[in-house]
Amino acid sequence: MKVSSTRLPEVLVMEPRVFGDERGHFFESHNQREFEAATGARTTFVQDNQSRSKKNVLRGLHYQNPQAQGKLLRILAGEVFDVVVDIRRSSPTFGQWSSVNLSAENRLAIWVPPGFAHGFLVLSDYAEALYKVTDVYAPQHEHCIAWNDPELAITWPLTGSPDLSAKDQRGKSLKDAELFD
Repeated sequence: MKVSSTRLPEVLVMEPRVFGDERGHFFESHNQREFEAATGARTTFVQDNQSRSKKNVLRGLHYQNPQAQGKLLRILAGEVFDVVVDIRRSSPTFGQWSSVNLSAENRLAIWVPPGFAHGFLVLSDYAEALYKVTDVYAPQHEHCIAWNDPELAITWPLTGSPDLSAKDQRGKSLKDAELFD
């Protein structure tokens, strides 16, 4: 597995070794030993989530606090513009964001550690995402930062308005959000 850093040092992009021939291809989508060696994170994934979204759907920027989740996300079909925001007040990269295009074609995965908000915009006709998470979903601890918060100034590749859930339409500004210390 090849690991690349992003603007946010703890957020990593992982590229698997792909073995292919005329019949198709094979790769390990997750190997706990390699993941721990690459990230330094000694964690257990306790739940897998899968979502399917149509073009122009924007999900995020989501996180749980308390009961924070680390996420390892991969796209199974389609393509997304994936965004991670550091929401740890004590971090030197607090309020900064990083992005990467994830797709079924490039087979990249992104590690989003606890303490970060996460979201994505679907670029293809549809996209299916698979998330491995380090803690169970706790709706009472779920929060959302507004995708278009001017303080974050995320450069989403949009033409027009995104398709948002009711929850995402109520996203808070970074300054009003329940952040990590």
